[in-house]
Amino acid sequence: MNKFKNTVRRITMSILFLLALLTTFQSISGVEAKIFPDWFYSYRFVYGDDDAEKRVWLDDKELQRQERVQPQISSKQAFNDSVRLEEAFDWSKYPAKTVTATGYTAGVESTGKTPDHPQYGITYSGVKVKRDLYSTIAADLNVFPIGTILFIPGYGYGVVADKGSAIKGNRIDLYYDTVEDVYKYWGKKTVDVYIVEKGDGTLSEEELISLNENETMQVFRQQYLKAKS
Repeated sequence: MNKFKNTVRRITMSILFLLALLTTFQSISGVEAKIFPDWFYSYRFVYGDDDAEKRVWLDDKELQRQERVQPQISSKQAFNDSVRLEEAFDWSKYPAKTVTATGYTAGVESTGKTPDHPQYGITYSGVKVKRDLYSTIAADLNVFPIGTILFIPGYGYGVVADKGSAIKGNRIDLYYDTVEDVYKYWGKKTVDVYIVEKGDGTLSEEELISLNENETMQVFRQQYLKAKS
């Protein structure tokens, strides 16, 4: 009987050890290792003991001791497969709003400022205009406060940094470097945008740089820079 108990204990400990290894692999790689069927992870092993009955729950949530996070596509995979931002994430989990989106530049045609103006290329928030993975955009600040991050399909991430006299209600203005780019890549569209993060009314140059230099997003940034060049 004791020999049987010891055998059961050894088998149980071996299984627990294997599950711990699988959990570690999943947390590091972001890939769910499905060696056992789903029912296995919640199976209860029971074995006798001289003092009391011991029960071991093989619950994947208890083993991980953390909330499950949706796996993200690795930079290597995204680069090799040319996965675009539109395809890389589940945007449906974010609140959406239908807006009319137009394009603008820092030039006199959009802002009335010439390159010799002291405020040329400076947004209402104080940061410089930027067309990057995270670009500066203008919006009605009663709808999208300064610092709000939107994902605009076909454009990329837009960070609300500016406002405009004609930008009222559900309307946004997307920054481009030149008038030619505005007409070539955008023009005027009605589009569903996704609210990634609502702003608190402030935006600094350091925050914008940090967003664009986020290490996990560089594969997408490189795709954009390559297309831009």
